[in-house]
Amino acid sequence: MYPERPAGIAFGGDYSPEQWPREVQEEDMALMREAGVNLVSLGMFTWALMEPERGRYEFGWLDEVIDRLHAAGVSVDLATPTAAPPAWFVAEHPDALPVTRDGIRIGFGGRQSACSSSPAFRAATAALVRALAEHYRGHPAVVMWHVHNEYGAPLGECYCEHSVRAWQDWLRHTYLDLAALNEAWGTAFWGQRYTAWSQIDAPRFNHTAVNPAQRLDYARFSDGQHREHYILQRDIIKESHPDLPVTTNFAGTVNCKSTDLWQWARELDVVANDHYLRAEQPDNHIDLAMSADLARSVAGGKPWMLMEHSAGAVNWQPRNLAKRPGEMRRNSLAHVARGSDSVLFFQFRASRHGAEKFHSGMVPHAGTGSRQWREVLELGADLRRLDGVRGSGVAADVAIVWDWESYWALELDWRPSVDLTFRERVDAFYEALWREHVTVDFVHPSADISGYRVVVAPSAYLLTDASAKNLHRYVEAGGHLLVSYFSGIVDEHDAIHPGAYPGALRELLGLSIEEFHPLREHETVATTAAEGRIWSERIDLAGARAVQRFTAGPDAGHPAVTRHDLGAGAAWYLATAPVAGLRELLCEVLDRAGVPRPRDLPDTLELVRRGRHVFLINHGDEPVTVEGVTGTGALDGARHEGSVTVAAGGVSVILEDHP
Repeated sequence: MYPERPAGIAFGGDYSPEQWPREVQEEDMALMREAGVNLVSLGMFTWALMEPERGRYEFGWLDEVIDRLHAAGVSVDLATPTAAPPAWFVAEHPDALPVTRDGIRIGFGGRQSACSSSPAFRAATAALVRALAEHYRGHPAVVMWHVHNEYGAPLGECYCEHSVRAWQDWLRHTYLDLAALNEAWGTAFWGQRYTAWSQIDAPRFNHTAVNPAQRLDYARFSDGQHREHYILQRDIIKESHPDLPVTTNFAGTVNCKSTDLWQWARELDVVANDHYLRAEQPDNHIDLAMSADLARSVAGGKPWMLMEHSAGAVNWQPRNLAKRPGEMRRNSLAHVARGSDSVLFFQFRASRHGAEKFHSGMVPHAGTGSRQWREVLELGADLRRLDGVRGSGVAADVAIVWDWESYWALELDWRPSVDLTFRERVDAFYEALWREHVTVDFVHPSADISGYRVVVAPSAYLLTDASAKNLHRYVEAGGHLLVSYFSGIVDEHDAIHPGAYPGALRELLGLSIEEFHPLREHETVATTAAEGRIWSERIDLAGARAVQRFTAGPDAGHPAVTRHDLGAGAAWYLATAPVAGLRELLCEVLDRAGVPRPRDLPDTLELVRRGRHVFLINHGDEPVTVEGVTGTGALDGARHEGSVTVAAGGVSVILEDHP
């Protein structure tokens, strides 16, 4: 289900009229019309205004705002304000405030300031949402609903008394009997065996490492508690608004570690993502592209919504760099290129008060005479010209395996190296593919991957037997699989797969690993093609053949890259982190799999096809000519016969004659 209105690409963002007097609100309506804003998110943090005391609801102020927006031609994504419970609720239920892993109960005044497991919080949530949903039943301006805000960020896990009771109930339901739990958690280790459910506390801070299987389950439980809180609200809304889509916004798909979005996607009518550039990161537009590709993948390839990004600087990074001229346009259109049917910002007008007063807005503190506002107007005009993009899809020949449970497990205590992190390898492989102009989907390891020519598994530390068999079938049927080191090591309970590493992948990869050899900080090892860092290991071939070998280091003379021909396909394995040369290895795999891609383009040029539209985004300082494109410019109407020149820092979108 996707909102029928507004038509075309949705443009706008979070709007906080409660922060402004009426005359400013009226000015905002005029500015929205000028910019072409057609959708705003409303009411995000207004519980204290909607319900100033328990059971007394005041929606009159919101009625006026929604009616004025409707008159201005602006549709409303109406939010439930449950991410910011009011002071009166906290005074009545101080036990609803979350407790951190090291035992500190947080104070009032921030966001996400109530535990999703708290019965009082759930009851208050249900009462407010029911009143809100019934009040706006049938209102023509309300085209969708927006539950809560950024579940899991910053509150991923809570350790309060309500959470512990819910945790014990979750364990009973999951394991049914204590013998199964003790077996799964390996509680014979360190004498942790349980004889009653009530003995099992949350995995709180300890002076040493805590049972990793327990911590992995607590991550699953905590994510599920947030999801229950969302479902509670969604189902109440659906009673009054059965035909309107309901969603919640995620705090950046690639950065939302505590939230398993494969699970969440099953409960959403439309996937909504927030993305903010890591301002000081070089080439941060690649991280943006990865977040957008992951959002599209979580949405099952369907259009999704960019619910928040920034017009300029944010306020919460160590150094909040302003966006350069043209950067906001490139960022916005890159999200559209990769499947978003909206370009929404936090926020419409920059705030004067509070913690986010230095966060940019579509209307900045400098007002409408600013470069930022002029760029907002230009972007609105661009998006109106791209109405035909809405609803179209993005095709990919290559997929990257992404599993939040593997993310959680890999980054628990006492792994072989502090340098083993989930994102480090995923980022490296994604960047190499991006620079090779290959569009990527992300997949769960148990998903149907038969339609991809190449699948890459950079951080598959946790891999179930079922997922390993899925990868095995893919290769036998003709797929090309590239696996990076420290994959296939543990099962769903963080227990080592029986036998030699890499456990679940031994047969598929045609090798075994005798010993891991993590490298010292800044240490490198040489291979026949490049240098490697972070990792080396002693590989024994058992059907695979060596493509590259280590020439120095603890595994000199042993395989560094292998290939195992299996059935109609091939499984490749990489036993180190190349300092350089990863892109070349990927190119070899892509070429053997017959993955088409443009050649001889600079890696500052982003090229994405969405339906019949080709998006060409130049992140470099020189113009770039792209060959092989024939069609009409969607933004400027210019005709192109076989080539397009994209200005430095510019964007061209071509409606191709033949897709």
